[in-house]
Amino acid sequence: MRHHDRDNDQAVGADPRVCPQYLPRSGRTRGYAPTNQFMQRQALFFTAPYQLELREEPLSPLPDDSLLVQTVLSAISPGTEMLLYRGQMPAELMADATITALGEGGYPQKYGYAAVGRVVEIGNSVEKSWRDRLIFAFQPHQTHFIAQPDEVLPLPGGILPETAVFLPNMETAVSFVMDAQPGIGEQVAVFGQGIVGLLTTSLLAQLPLACLLTLDGYPLRRDWSRKLGATASLDPSAPDLANQMQMALPHASHHPGLDLAFELSGNPAALDVAIEAMGFNGRILIGSWYGSKRANLNLGGKFHRSQIQLISSQVSHLAPRWQGRWSKARRLAVAWQMLQKIQPQRLITHRFPLTQAAQAYELIDRRPETAVQVIFTF
Repeated sequence: MRHHDRDNDQAVGADPRVCPQYLPRSGRTRGYAPTNQFMQRQALFFTAPYQLELREEPLSPLPDDSLLVQTVLSAISPGTEMLLYRGQMPAELMADATITALGEGGYPQKYGYAAVGRVVEIGNSVEKSWRDRLIFAFQPHQTHFIAQPDEVLPLPGGILPETAVFLPNMETAVSFVMDAQPGIGEQVAVFGQGIVGLLTTSLLAQLPLACLLTLDGYPLRRDWSRKLGATASLDPSAPDLANQMQMALPHASHHPGLDLAFELSGNPAALDVAIEAMGFNGRILIGSWYGSKRANLNLGGKFHRSQIQLISSQVSHLAPRWQGRWSKARRLAVAWQMLQKIQPQRLITHRFPLTQAAQAYELIDRRPETAVQVIFTF
């Protein structure tokens, strides 16, 4: 197992255009011929629950209007990807052709949507300025891919590849905050401090809230949560959790409960805890994708009488209220700005070459308390 080595890290603020590990390579690179003929790439496949396979596969000749990209980094999504890894992806979604990241559905399956790469070849009709550019793409874990220019996003100036791989999760966090609409002086909690939870916390910490509580079972994540601005970060397994939460609310004498909660833990039981912690007419934004896991909720007395609102939020589209003024491009622009401000690459705890993918997923599955963000290097 190859863990994160700080001594080998690229310095924050360095220009990726002059960093040796991201410079274009001369001559032939692994699996790459400059003319794109007879090219093979390596791609990671989920072949069954808990089963992975790194396969060689041919890449088609480069079309005139396209780019050939060599991946330098890709990030594992510890939420969605682990559902696929564990066989917990709902069957109807595995077969849903509208979810492009899932290909044709079922196993074997390539997956992933956070890749940063360098353009190593351009089609005949593509502007020459694309060559050697660093770009982000919603692509699975593989050494190379072909895409059209409008399917990739050039990295803004000053953004490192390690920062850019957080773009999908930062866009998700931005979407959650937009949909929840936190207000000044509100008592807010975030259940779950995985990578999306931590990024959401980092955004909420910039607002004038009365308090920002977070909950997670792992000390490493609670520590990062406090560093990112949480007022307090609590262990949800504590026997006196309800009392701890109540004591942390500065407006408890006026409003004994949360105004707003984000359920981002991926654990359906956390939703029930959030309902119990809400004050009158409180809002719970549900950003977790539970997959095939069922939520056993108490929707009896308090939920009904307190008029608690449950809000479903999903980043693949804009909520109707925003569609008159916002576009996905505008939301992505905000996500880039937040990446620049928060610098989340410090949350990378482990790096693995793609050849050690099995160890990477086993780490997240069996020792999640040791990891925050895991990435593949190429």
